[in-house]
Amino acid sequence: MKEYKTNEELIEHLENKNIIIDDRNFALNIIDNYSYYSVINTYKYVFQKNNNTYFENVRFNEIYSLYSFDKNIRTIFLKYALEFELKIRGIMGNILAKNYGLDNYLNKESFDDLANDTDIDNIVDSINVEIDKNKGKHPAITHYDQTYGFMPPFVAIKILSFGQISRWYGLLKQSDRNEVAKKFNISPKLLKQILVNMTLARNICAHSDRLFSFHSKFFMSFKLIDSSYKVNNNSTNLYMLIRCMEKFLNKGDYEELIKLIETEFNKLKESIKSIDAKVILKVMGYPDV
Repeated sequence: MKEYKTNEELIEHLENKNIIIDDRNFALNIIDNYSYYSVINTYKYVFQKNNNTYFENVRFNEIYSLYSFDKNIRTIFLKYALEFELKIRGIMGNILAKNYGLDNYLNKESFDDLANDTDIDNIVDSINVEIDKNKGKHPAITHYDQTYGFMPPFVAIKILSFGQISRWYGLLKQSDRNEVAKKFNISPKLLKQILVNMTLARNICAHSDRLFSFHSKFFMSFKLIDSSYKVNNNSTNLYMLIRCMEKFLNKGDYEELIKLIETEFNKLKESIKSIDAKVILKVMGYPDV
Protein backbone atom coordinates (compact mmCIF):
# COMPACT_ATOMS: atom_id res chain seq x y z
CA MET A 1 0.00 0.00 0.00
CA LYS A 2 1.36 3.39 -1.01
CA GLU A 3 -1.36 5.57 0.40
CA TYR A 4 -3.14 5.94 3.72
CA LYS A 5 -6.18 3.75 4.24
CA THR A 6 -8.70 3.89 7.07
CA ASN A 7 -9.18 0.77 9.17
CA GLU A 8 -12.44 0.08 7.33
CA GLU A 9 -10.61 0.31 4.01
CA LEU A 10 -7.93 -2.03 5.33
CA ILE A 11 -10.56 -4.59 6.24
CA GLU A 12 -11.99 -4.31 2.74
CA HIS A 13 -8.48 -4.71 1.35
CA LEU A 14 -8.13 -7.98 3.28
CA GLU A 15 -11.48 -9.20 2.06
CA ASN A 16 -10.41 -8.42 -1.50
CA LYS A 17 -7.43 -10.69 -0.84
CA ASN A 18 -9.92 -13.44 0.13
CA ILE A 19 -9.18 -13.24 3.85
CA ILE A 20 -12.24 -14.38 5.79
CA ILE A 21 -13.40 -11.84 8.39
CA ASP A 22 -15.67 -13.65 10.87
CA ASP A 23 -16.20 -10.66 13.13
CA ARG A 24 -15.72 -7.30 11.46
CA ASN A 25 -15.89 -5.30 14.70
CA PHE A 26 -13.28 -7.55 16.31
CA ALA A 27 -10.95 -7.15 13.33
CA LEU A 28 -11.41 -3.37 13.33
CA ASN A 29 -10.65 -3.23 17.04
CA ILE A 30 -7.46 -5.28 16.65
CA ILE A 31 -6.17 -3.11 13.80
CA ASP A 32 -7.11 0.04 15.69
CA ASN A 33 -5.21 -1.08 18.81
CA TYR A 34 -2.18 -2.81 17.32
CA SER A 35 -2.00 -1.47 13.73
CA TYR A 36 -2.41 -3.23 10.42
CA TYR A 37 1.34 -3.32 9.89
CA SER A 38 2.10 -5.00 13.23
CA VAL A 39 -0.54 -7.70 12.87
CA ILE A 40 -1.06 -8.33 9.16
CA ASN A 41 2.07 -7.18 7.35
CA THR A 42 4.34 -8.74 9.96
CA TYR A 43 2.71 -12.18 10.12
CA LYS A 44 0.85 -12.71 6.83
CA TYR A 45 3.75 -14.34 4.98
CA VAL A 46 3.20 -17.66 6.76
CA PHE A 47 -0.27 -17.81 5.21
CA GLN A 48 0.87 -16.91 1.70
CA LYS A 49 2.09 -18.88 -1.30
CA ASN A 50 5.32 -18.02 -3.09
CA ASN A 51 3.46 -15.57 -5.34
CA ASN A 52 2.22 -13.63 -2.27
CA THR A 53 -1.37 -14.79 -2.68
CA TYR A 54 -3.04 -16.30 0.36
CA PHE A 55 -3.84 -19.96 0.81
CA GLU A 56 -7.51 -20.85 0.72
CA ASN A 57 -9.76 -20.17 3.72
CA VAL A 58 -7.28 -18.03 5.64
CA ARG A 59 -9.06 -16.15 8.39
CA PHE A 60 -8.16 -12.87 10.02
CA ASN A 61 -8.34 -14.64 13.38
CA GLU A 62 -5.60 -17.05 12.31
CA ILE A 63 -3.18 -14.24 11.52
CA TYR A 64 -4.07 -12.55 14.78
CA SER A 65 -3.52 -15.86 16.62
CA LEU A 66 0.01 -16.02 15.24
CA TYR A 67 0.54 -12.40 16.29
CA SER A 68 -0.67 -13.30 19.81
CA PHE A 69 1.50 -16.42 19.92
CA ASP A 70 4.58 -14.42 19.04
CA LYS A 71 3.72 -11.72 21.56
CA ASN A 72 3.34 -14.34 24.30
CA ILE A 73 6.56 -16.21 23.54
CA ARG A 74 8.40 -12.87 23.50
CA THR A 75 7.22 -12.32 27.06
CA ILE A 76 8.21 -15.85 28.06
CA PHE A 77 11.59 -15.73 26.35
CA LEU A 78 12.43 -12.31 27.79
CA LYS A 79 11.67 -13.49 31.33
CA TYR A 80 14.28 -16.24 31.13
CA ALA A 81 16.73 -14.19 29.06
CA LEU A 82 16.72 -11.69 31.92
CA GLU A 83 17.53 -14.51 34.36
CA PHE A 84 20.53 -15.42 32.19
CA GLU A 85 21.48 -11.75 32.04
CA LEU A 86 21.39 -11.43 35.82
CA LYS A 87 23.76 -14.36 36.17
CA ILE A 88 26.19 -13.01 33.58
CA ARG A 89 26.23 -9.63 35.31
CA GLY A 90 26.88 -11.18 38.71
CA ILE A 91 29.51 -13.70 37.61
CA MET A 92 31.44 -11.36 35.33
CA GLY A 93 31.38 -8.48 37.82
CA ASN A 94 32.68 -10.65 40.65
CA ILE A 95 35.42 -12.27 38.55
CA LEU A 96 36.70 -8.89 37.36
CA ALA A 97 36.71 -7.57 40.93
CA LYS A 98 38.62 -10.63 42.13
CA ASN A 99 41.18 -10.53 39.35
CA TYR A 100 41.75 -6.77 39.01
CA GLY A 101 40.49 -5.14 42.18
CA LEU A 102 37.63 -2.68 42.57
CA ASP A 103 38.99 0.22 40.53
CA ASN A 104 41.52 -1.15 38.00
CA TYR A 105 39.29 -3.36 35.88
CA LEU A 106 39.07 -0.83 33.01
CA ASN A 107 42.83 -0.48 32.64
CA LYS A 108 44.23 -1.77 29.37
CA GLU A 109 46.04 -4.54 31.25
CA SER A 110 42.68 -6.15 32.07
CA PHE A 111 41.86 -6.68 28.39
CA ASP A 112 43.05 -9.25 25.88
CA ASP A 113 46.48 -8.40 24.43
CA LEU A 114 45.18 -9.35 20.98
CA ALA A 115 42.09 -7.15 21.20
CA ASN A 116 41.82 -4.11 18.94
CA ASP A 117 42.81 -0.92 20.80
CA THR A 118 39.91 1.00 19.27
CA ASP A 119 37.43 -1.63 20.45
CA ILE A 120 38.87 -1.47 23.95
CA ASP A 121 38.72 2.32 24.01
CA ASN A 122 35.13 2.25 22.77
CA ILE A 123 33.88 -0.16 25.43
CA VAL A 124 35.75 1.66 28.21
CA ASP A 125 34.35 4.99 27.04
CA SER A 126 30.81 3.60 26.84
CA ILE A 127 31.05 2.14 30.36
CA ASN A 128 32.33 5.44 31.76
CA VAL A 129 29.57 7.34 29.94
CA GLU A 130 26.95 5.10 31.55
CA ILE A 131 28.51 5.57 34.97
CA ASP A 132 28.51 9.35 34.58
CA LYS A 133 24.92 9.36 33.31
CA ASN A 134 23.76 7.43 36.36
CA LYS A 135 25.50 9.46 39.03
CA GLY A 136 22.80 11.02 41.17
CA LYS A 137 20.16 8.76 39.57
CA HIS A 138 21.07 5.13 40.26
CA PRO A 139 21.32 4.49 44.05
CA ALA A 140 24.34 2.13 43.95
CA ILE A 141 26.23 4.26 41.43
CA THR A 142 25.57 7.39 43.47
CA HIS A 143 26.58 5.70 46.74
CA TYR A 144 29.93 4.41 45.49
CA ASP A 145 30.70 7.65 43.67
CA GLN A 146 30.01 9.86 46.69
CA THR A 147 31.37 7.50 49.35
CA TYR A 148 34.41 5.92 47.70
CA GLY A 149 35.04 7.87 44.51
CA PHE A 150 35.26 4.78 42.33
CA MET A 151 32.89 2.22 40.80
CA PRO A 152 33.42 -1.52 41.43
CA PRO A 153 32.81 -3.74 38.39
CA PHE A 154 29.91 -5.57 40.05
CA VAL A 155 28.17 -2.19 40.42
CA ALA A 156 29.08 -0.70 37.04
CA ILE A 157 27.92 -3.81 35.19
CA LYS A 158 24.40 -3.41 36.60
CA ILE A 159 23.70 -0.34 34.45
CA LEU A 160 25.09 -1.63 31.16
CA SER A 161 23.02 -2.93 28.29
CA PHE A 162 23.18 -6.59 27.34
CA GLY A 163 24.98 -5.53 24.16
CA GLN A 164 27.66 -3.70 26.14
CA ILE A 165 28.16 -6.73 28.38
CA SER A 166 28.48 -8.95 25.32
CA ARG A 167 31.12 -6.69 23.76
CA TRP A 168 32.97 -6.36 27.07
CA TYR A 169 33.10 -10.12 27.53
CA GLY A 170 34.52 -10.55 24.03
CA LEU A 171 37.41 -8.21 24.86
CA LEU A 172 38.40 -9.77 28.18
CA LYS A 173 41.60 -11.72 28.61
CA GLN A 174 41.26 -15.33 27.54
CA SER A 175 41.76 -16.50 31.13
CA ASP A 176 38.87 -14.31 32.31
CA ARG A 177 36.60 -15.48 29.49
CA ASN A 178 37.45 -19.05 30.42
CA GLU A 179 36.62 -18.43 34.06
CA VAL A 180 33.21 -16.92 33.25
CA ALA A 181 32.32 -19.66 30.75
CA LYS A 182 33.37 -22.40 33.17
CA LYS A 183 30.56 -21.29 35.48
CA PHE A 184 28.11 -22.48 32.78
CA ASN A 185 30.16 -25.52 31.76
CA ILE A 186 30.56 -24.30 28.17
CA SER A 187 33.45 -23.02 26.08
CA PRO A 188 34.24 -19.28 26.07
CA LYS A 189 33.83 -19.29 22.29
CA LEU A 190 30.30 -20.65 22.55
CA LEU A 191 29.42 -18.24 25.36
CA LYS A 192 30.56 -15.31 23.22
CA GLN A 193 28.40 -16.57 20.33
CA ILE A 194 25.40 -17.00 22.62
CA LEU A 195 25.82 -13.52 24.08
CA VAL A 196 25.82 -11.93 20.62
CA ASN A 197 22.70 -13.81 19.51
CA MET A 198 20.92 -13.38 22.84
CA THR A 199 21.49 -9.63 22.59
CA LEU A 200 19.77 -9.59 19.20
CA ALA A 201 16.84 -11.69 20.42
CA ARG A 202 16.50 -9.65 23.60
CA ASN A 203 16.32 -6.44 21.56
CA ILE A 204 13.59 -7.98 19.42
CA CYS A 205 11.60 -8.69 22.57
CA ALA A 206 12.18 -5.21 23.96
CA HIS A 207 10.95 -3.58 20.74
CA SER A 208 8.02 -5.96 20.21
CA ASP A 209 9.32 -7.19 16.88
CA ARG A 210 8.76 -10.65 15.40
CA LEU A 211 10.60 -13.29 17.44
CA PHE A 212 9.41 -16.71 16.28
CA SER A 213 11.19 -16.32 12.93
CA PHE A 214 14.45 -15.14 14.54
CA HIS A 215 17.43 -15.98 12.36
CA SER A 216 20.89 -14.54 12.89
CA LYS A 217 23.91 -14.55 10.61
CA PHE A 218 26.11 -14.84 13.70
CA PHE A 219 26.96 -18.52 13.73
CA MET A 220 26.71 -20.49 16.96
CA SER A 221 28.56 -23.76 17.56
CA PHE A 222 25.34 -25.55 18.40
CA LYS A 223 26.94 -28.98 17.93
CA LEU A 224 28.37 -28.42 21.40
CA ILE A 225 24.78 -28.31 22.68
CA ASP A 226 23.22 -30.91 20.37
CA SER A 227 25.58 -32.78 18.04
CA SER A 228 22.71 -34.34 16.07
CA TYR A 229 21.03 -31.05 15.14
CA LYS A 230 21.38 -29.95 11.52
CA VAL A 231 22.06 -26.21 11.33
CA ASN A 232 20.69 -24.58 8.17
CA ASN A 233 22.79 -22.00 6.31
CA ASN A 234 25.15 -21.55 9.27
CA SER A 235 22.54 -19.32 10.92
CA THR A 236 21.21 -19.23 14.46
CA ASN A 237 17.47 -19.65 15.06
CA LEU A 238 15.14 -19.30 18.03
CA TYR A 239 15.06 -23.02 18.79
CA MET A 240 18.83 -23.01 19.20
CA LEU A 241 18.67 -20.10 21.64
CA ILE A 242 15.91 -21.79 23.63
CA ARG A 243 17.97 -24.98 23.90
CA CYS A 244 21.00 -22.99 25.02
CA MET A 245 18.98 -21.71 27.96
CA GLU A 246 19.45 -25.14 29.55
CA LYS A 247 23.05 -24.14 30.26
CA PHE A 248 22.07 -20.99 32.14
CA LEU A 249 18.87 -21.86 33.98
CA ASN A 250 18.28 -24.26 36.81
CA LYS A 251 16.42 -27.43 35.86
CA GLY A 252 13.04 -26.25 37.12
CA ASP A 253 13.19 -22.92 35.28
CA TYR A 254 14.31 -24.54 32.04
CA GLU A 255 11.52 -27.12 32.19
CA GLU A 256 9.04 -24.33 32.88
CA LEU A 257 10.33 -22.36 29.88
CA ILE A 258 9.83 -25.36 27.58
CA LYS A 259 6.38 -26.08 29.01
CA LEU A 260 5.20 -22.49 28.62
CA ILE A 261 6.27 -22.37 24.98
CA GLU A 262 4.60 -25.72 24.31
CA THR A 263 1.38 -24.43 25.90
CA GLU A 264 1.40 -21.37 23.65
CA PHE A 265 2.00 -23.50 20.59
CA ASN A 266 -0.85 -25.84 21.48
CA LYS A 267 -3.18 -22.84 21.74
CA LEU A 268 -1.97 -21.63 18.36
CA LYS A 269 -2.49 -25.07 16.83
CA GLU A 270 -6.13 -25.02 17.89
CA SER A 271 -6.64 -21.65 16.20
CA ILE A 272 -4.99 -22.31 12.84
CA LYS A 273 -6.75 -24.45 10.25
CA SER A 274 -5.75 -23.10 6.82
CA ILE A 275 -2.13 -24.23 7.21
CA ASP A 276 -0.33 -26.90 9.20
CA ALA A 277 0.72 -25.27 12.48
CA LYS A 278 3.95 -27.27 12.34
CA VAL A 279 5.09 -24.73 9.75
CA ILE A 280 5.56 -22.34 12.65
CA LEU A 281 7.80 -24.80 14.51
CA LYS A 282 9.83 -25.30 11.36
CA VAL A 283 10.37 -21.56 11.03
CA MET A 284 11.45 -21.47 14.68
CA GLY A 285 14.03 -24.14 13.89
CA TYR A 286 12.52 -27.13 15.67
CA PRO A 287 13.84 -30.41 14.25
CA ASP A 288 11.77 -33.27 12.83
CA VAL A 289 8.52 -31.38 12.18
